[in-house]
Amino acid sequence: MADPSTYRPAPGQIPTSPGVYKFRDANSRVIYVGKAKSLRPRLSSYFQDLANLHPRTRQMVTTAASVEWTVVGTEVEALQLEYSWIKEFDPRFNVKYRDDKSYPSLAVTLNEEFPRVQVMRGPKKRGVRYFGPYGHAWAIRETVDLLLRVFPVRTCSAGVFKRAEQVGRPCLLGYIGKCSAPCVGRVTPEQHRELAEEFCDFMAGRTGTYLRRLEREMKEAAAEMEYERAGRLRDDIEALNRAMEKNAVVLSDGTDADLLAIAEDELEAAVQIFHVRGGRVRGQRGWVTDKVENVDTAGLVEHALLQLYGEETGEAVPREVLVPALPQPLEPVAVWLGERRGGAVDLRVPQRGDKRELMVTVERNAAQALALHKTKRAADLTTRSVALQEIADALDLETAPLRIECYDISHLQGQDVVASMVVFEDGLARKSEYRRFAIKGFEGQDDVRSMHEVITRRFRHQEQPSERDEETGKPRRFAYPPQLIVVDGGEPQVAAAQRALTELGVTDVALCGLAKRLEEVWLPDEDDPVVLPRSSEGLYLLQRVRDEAHRFAISYQRQKRAKRLTTGALDSVPGLGESRRQALLKHFGSLKRLRAATVEEICEVPGVGRRTAEAVAAALAEKRPSAPAVNTATGEILEEPGDHVTHASENGKPEPVPGVDTNEKKDDMSETGEPT
Repeated sequence: MADPSTYRPAPGQIPTSPGVYKFRDANSRVIYVGKAKSLRPRLSSYFQDLANLHPRTRQMVTTAASVEWTVVGTEVEALQLEYSWIKEFDPRFNVKYRDDKSYPSLAVTLNEEFPRVQVMRGPKKRGVRYFGPYGHAWAIRETVDLLLRVFPVRTCSAGVFKRAEQVGRPCLLGYIGKCSAPCVGRVTPEQHRELAEEFCDFMAGRTGTYLRRLEREMKEAAAEMEYERAGRLRDDIEALNRAMEKNAVVLSDGTDADLLAIAEDELEAAVQIFHVRGGRVRGQRGWVTDKVENVDTAGLVEHALLQLYGEETGEAVPREVLVPALPQPLEPVAVWLGERRGGAVDLRVPQRGDKRELMVTVERNAAQALALHKTKRAADLTTRSVALQEIADALDLETAPLRIECYDISHLQGQDVVASMVVFEDGLARKSEYRRFAIKGFEGQDDVRSMHEVITRRFRHQEQPSERDEETGKPRRFAYPPQLIVVDGGEPQVAAAQRALTELGVTDVALCGLAKRLEEVWLPDEDDPVVLPRSSEGLYLLQRVRDEAHRFAISYQRQKRAKRLTTGALDSVPGLGESRRQALLKHFGSLKRLRAATVEEICEVPGVGRRTAEAVAAALAEKRPSAPAVNTATGEILEEPGDHVTHASENGKPEPVPGVDTNEKKDDMSETGEPT
């Protein structure tokens, strides 16, 4: 625990101008970002008697080791800079709203040549129009199914669209009239985009125009005795009305507004937002947060507005934002919202009428969300805290290991040797910090040597957190050391990792290994392992960390193996470089299709002449895959070629992974890695 007086700025050193300040810990990691109308009184308030501070503020100032500030011209600039730094540094002590569940949105990919309507979750992408979020994905699909009758926009994936384009035959939706089938040229790209824009206009609340147009066309068709067309238009009108009925009218004046309500106690707060468009509730979402300081409701509202509209522009920011309390001061926030929208935004507290009644409903949802969150989180926080403390006690650590890194080696019979590094912070996976390594120095089944190389490469690149990449301005990799390293394996792997740390002079990082067979915990220079009880929460956490590292390593090994098998058959073709190999695979889509292609079809690829095409065809004919082993009595496939993946065992030798299918789909997650 640090003494705040050791880094307190000298009297008179802090300016009285508006600005933004950052607290950093002993590793120079930013742990808190704040803004102030006047920096001097705001920062001075942190260095008073610790007994007078909010418990979480006291924890922050005793964790910090330094403070710095940046002076700006206006409070609006301070607001913008504070938001930018919170997004960049992700400080652990700042108010960070976490979604209490994952809310799907209806998205229209206007950034594509043929826009697609689909359900999307997660961060928003540039060029995509979003509606919602909705409480359930099935609610989106029901609405889309009704609207496709009137606006037959493409809903298929890129793979389905490409296959239909290649075979010249649309999918089922194209045959039943729920897709305009741009894949086979039934409509032009311009016509399809117009349909997508009309779909967006209808979802945005401009429904009266289309209903009146369809009613007029229906009457004209009936007058001209085109009864089939009139009946089809009548059904379209009914479909649109059913889609509209799914969202009840809550504001009679047809207002576009967002209503934000907060339920809070001394330590936590829950936020609920209702998105109202055209007087109807179009979406709902909820957040929860820890209250780091003694933040009042107005301060929580300001943080919520920053997170809600920080990435939004234009019509995504409504004309009215109704809140339970106004941020203080109000003017910078109102100006910032107006800049995001490109016009005035009415930020106010509803006092009476239907808007006040709807706000009461939103407040009720916020209170229920906070109660549910506290019920779920109590056991989760307690369990993680117990697990970290048990690990600290078992390994004789001074403090609980808040950052744990785990390493695993994976290869296929000595080929495509790779390693993984996964990170757990506060007992939770931090996937943005994952790293993967290609072992480039040698090929073989020497897992001990591989572990030594990986640990050496990781800590050789340990840099000061203040050092930043010259191009991106972001902290360089491996800026923050762990409190504990876990290696997947037994005594040999632990010895190799300890030798690498000793060679680099790293003495302040604890190390252990988790052996798979008996789940024993091995420590450096110890003859006997540490045995944790099977019911131990600490052992369960170590197992989760180890299993995640193993999964991450195998997924990378499969990726490298697939790439090698895909391009390896073309390596021996004379005069065929990397660019043309990639061009061939991109043109045909797979090695299987390339192998089935004729010489004339291969010649159609730009840059590939007939002589090269003949060489490619000959090379692929020679390297056809061997047939799998088959039980002649039953016809059962006994073993597919290359169906065994190996990984490091406790003694450093490879052992097969039972039940692992190397053709399994790659996990859908964000993976970053060291350039190889």
